[in-house]
Amino acid sequence: MKSKYHFKFEDLIIYNKAIEFGESVNNQIASFPKEEMYRLASQFIRAADSVALNIAEGSASSNAQFNRYLQMAWDSAHECIVCSTKAKLRGFIREDQDERNRSDITELSKMITSFKRHLKSKSNE
Repeated sequence: MKSKYHFKFEDLIIYNKAIEFGESVNNQIASFPKEEMYRLASQFIRAADSVALNIAEGSASSNAQFNRYLQMAWDSAHECIVCSTKAKLRGFIREDQDERNRSDITELSKMITSFKRHLKSKSNE
């Protein structure tokens, strides 16, 4: 059910993909060993959630400011690559899940880069 209180950033495909990725990571870390909850698991979920958080936070700003927030979202997405790789190497996720994470992050990164380019071109008009 959709809320009657709606925010414009919630219409962005990139935001919704980032939300989905964060939920996917949250499901993955549920199976991590308990001792990892305040180490890799915590870092992974914070980085994954940071992608959507930065998109939302920057969306109400000027194009230049939004671009800065999108860069932080992009940086967080790339941090997720390291977390996913570490999780795979430590046996917390399977190789196919790491591949799925990489695919999702690649898609998000491309979308962020494209959106940044779009905002820059609007600023130069």
